[in-house]
Amino acid sequence: MVRTGLVFDEDMVLHDTGSHHPERPARLEAIMEAFDEADVDLPRIPIALATEEDILRVHTPEHLEEIRETCLQGFDYHDLDTPMGTASWRAALLAAGGTISACKAVLDGTFDNAFCAVRPPGHHAECDRAMGFCLFNNIAIAARWLQANAGLKRIAILDWDVHHGNGTQQAFFDDPAVLFVSLHQHPHFPGTGWPFERGANNTTINIQMPRGSGPAQWLDALDTKAIPAIEQFDPEFLLISAGFDAHHLDPLGGQDLDEASFAEMTRRVVGLAGGNVVSVLEGGYHLEALGASAVAHVKALQGRL
Repeated sequence: MVRTGLVFDEDMVLHDTGSHHPERPARLEAIMEAFDEADVDLPRIPIALATEEDILRVHTPEHLEEIRETCLQGFDYHDLDTPMGTASWRAALLAAGGTISACKAVLDGTFDNAFCAVRPPGHHAECDRAMGFCLFNNIAIAARWLQANAGLKRIAILDWDVHHGNGTQQAFFDDPAVLFVSLHQHPHFPGTGWPFERGANNTTINIQMPRGSGPAQWLDALDTKAIPAIEQFDPEFLLISAGFDAHHLDPLGGQDLDEASFAEMTRRVVGLAGGNVVSVLEGGYHLEALGASAVAHVKALQGRL
């Protein structure tokens, strides 16, 4: 069986957004409970906290300091959708650092691939601002680490969250060494992700999914647009922004997928980049659907589905 590692730390549950916020601590609890019920027992990957050097490859020093002070001093952040508290600082460093730790574990052969059950999520965080529930851009930070510390020359990021990953697009818009492919609902938050947004080297590919699109439409977009682009790019490593909010039960989406859809999408991409795959949790706000989708995704990473 494929060796799949798990990034998870209980301290990420302590990131308190308020009981009525969609991106709430119960999300990670729902995933871990679903894993237990489905007999998904993944060995944990030890996490090293992200360093300032790691974060500053993507974010400005001013953003780093603003997030640190907002969390540790109890200040209010100007984006009311993105609350944070004292425990959020460590959670954010764990989320970004855990994604890097997963990449290290796959590169050194400890695991074949990995799933990062992390929060706060990351793909909306831009270089100089937090937004859309995201403080630091976990997947972008990991990609920059792969470039700076592992010397990788070609990295692909596949984002299938129902919302466009504007922060990830911004981070790599002019970088020919990183391919960013996003499937996302349109029109929808945050309003970015148009097909004409291609980047300086045509390494940004945005695939807009109309509201109500189902498994057939998503798999067709994956097969005819996303996968051929990734294969042509021939990456050494694939990072997946795994949002599960395109599930038909999700309150913040408008798509018609189910957990089997995510399993099939995973099956079709897990062999790309020589199987060097790290998947990072983004959205997914219906707790039961999130847990079931994460189970299906991980079983497909393991080759069990």
